[in-house]
Amino acid sequence: MSMKAIGEAEDDIINVAQATGRALSRVRDAVGQVIFGQEKVVDQAIMTVLAGGHGLLVGLPGLAKTRLVETLAITLGLDTKRVQFTPDLMPADILGSEVLEESESGRRSFRFISGPIFCQLLMADEINRASPRTQSALLQAMQEKHVTVAGVRHELPQPFHVLATQNPLEQEGTYPLPEAQLDRFLMQIDVAYPDREAERRMVLATTGVSEDTPAPILAAGELQAAQRLVRRIPVGDGVVEAILKVVRAARPGSEEALIDATRHIAWGPGPRASQAFMSLIRARALLEGRLTPTRDDVIALAGPILRHRMALNFAARADGVTLDEIIARLVKLIE
Repeated sequence: MSMKAIGEAEDDIINVAQATGRALSRVRDAVGQVIFGQEKVVDQAIMTVLAGGHGLLVGLPGLAKTRLVETLAITLGLDTKRVQFTPDLMPADILGSEVLEESESGRRSFRFISGPIFCQLLMADEINRASPRTQSALLQAMQEKHVTVAGVRHELPQPFHVLATQNPLEQEGTYPLPEAQLDRFLMQIDVAYPDREAERRMVLATTGVSEDTPAPILAAGELQAAQRLVRRIPVGDGVVEAILKVVRAARPGSEEALIDATRHIAWGPGPRASQAFMSLIRARALLEGRLTPTRDDVIALAGPILRHRMALNFAARADGVTLDEIIARLVKLIE
């Protein structure tokens, strides 16, 4: 390829990235008209989908987690379905099942009836209220983008994302998610109470005669084009080294481990954490109108990416150490 062709290709990527950034800015504004005082949560949810992954929204009931997922699906132009997880929910209620049918001629055959997982954006509401058996039904779908029922493989629509909501584990009737499933979530998005002004706006906007309803911003295929663009965004060697330094320092017992990690962490993040960093820092840069990620993106996303991929040991609980404190010490390694 000639230097002129290379230059034209780079200009094309820049133009596409700028146009995509403007579209994503409109998505952010549209969601912000419905979800009040949760700008960081909205951005992280958009980044998760933009990076092609799944997100876990953690917070108390009534903080608009479900509303956020519904609004995001509309603005991004995604086909969405919702599953309310309960203790009696079975895997077949999510994946689908085969039924035996008899034709007019008396011939019997099985027909697969797809479950709600066959959509582009699955809202798994209160995922930790279902039994571990049902929670594990999502594992194959989240990782491999297909499900197997009665030995037959069924492909899921493209794109496919799971945005799950979770109540704090201290509440009654909740089951902790398996570590293998937690690792499938690109990031954990913590949803806190809104501030006073945001709650005031919310009260006024949602108790009147009518409420604002979101409109689609991206057309079919535009989100997938944006996701392909994210994978093309270059990441500098210095940023890659910063990712590896943070992730590997969080693994207890390794040569590169932070002393506090070895002392207080039972198990640390695996390679999926590094992959999550690479995808999400690109998505964050694009969402903020930048053409390349920086160390600041790594620092900003360390909490959401690592928090659900690490566990404290008994020594940490005895010393009163929290995961956020450990992550803050990890981040200082690259500041």
